[in-house]
Amino acid sequence: MDVEQQDELERRATVHAALGDPVRLRIVDILQTSDASPTEIAGMLAVPSNLFAHHVQTLVSAGVVSRHSSEGDGRRTYLHLEQDTFESLGTGSPRPVPKRVLFVCTGNTARSHLAAALWRQVSPIPAASAGTHPADRINPGTIDVATRRELDLPIVEPRRVEDVLDPDDLVVTVCDRAHEAPKVPGELHWSIPDPVGNGAEAFDTAYDELERRIRALASRLHP
Repeated sequence: MDVEQQDELERRATVHAALGDPVRLRIVDILQTSDASPTEIAGMLAVPSNLFAHHVQTLVSAGVVSRHSSEGDGRRTYLHLEQDTFESLGTGSPRPVPKRVLFVCTGNTARSHLAAALWRQVSPIPAASAGTHPADRINPGTIDVATRRELDLPIVEPRRVEDVLDPDDLVVTVCDRAHEAPKVPGELHWSIPDPVGNGAEAFDTAYDELERRIRALASRLHP
């Protein structure tokens, strides 16, 4: 066995060891569909704070979970399930089927529009987008990446969440500021960096991450 194979075996053993605890498995289950802050997850689990911190650190050290600061409230940290782990876990348990999926960001100029358009490619469940503080128009970078990726992107004016939200919507916030806004009852949160003002590569990165997450969520919603 060569060094590379041995390293991969050790990595897999570390991951399996990290998942070998009911609390850590519950944390991973939560993160399969939604990024969340440690405080949010701890509120769902009846675990002492010091023990919860130990479980999180074990998952981070094993490379199962990563954490980063919020683009909104920089004092807040979000936990994210790493892609390799996500794919190895499969689709998980199905979720209840919503009447519509509403993707929300701050300006409704980039991530939320891309998410709704990507969703329409893979699911018959209707989708819409909105913003907590909508701008005047869709960002040109959004139109550019949609054109390059041959994505059918309707060119419409950004809309305010309050004007779009239906009580039966499954809300997915795709930026930290929208998730942290008190008016958005976000059931799921995807902490995706804002590509606006950061060039075409940032839009491509956001597009790829949205596409991956959308395919994973759609596989768990069965009309």
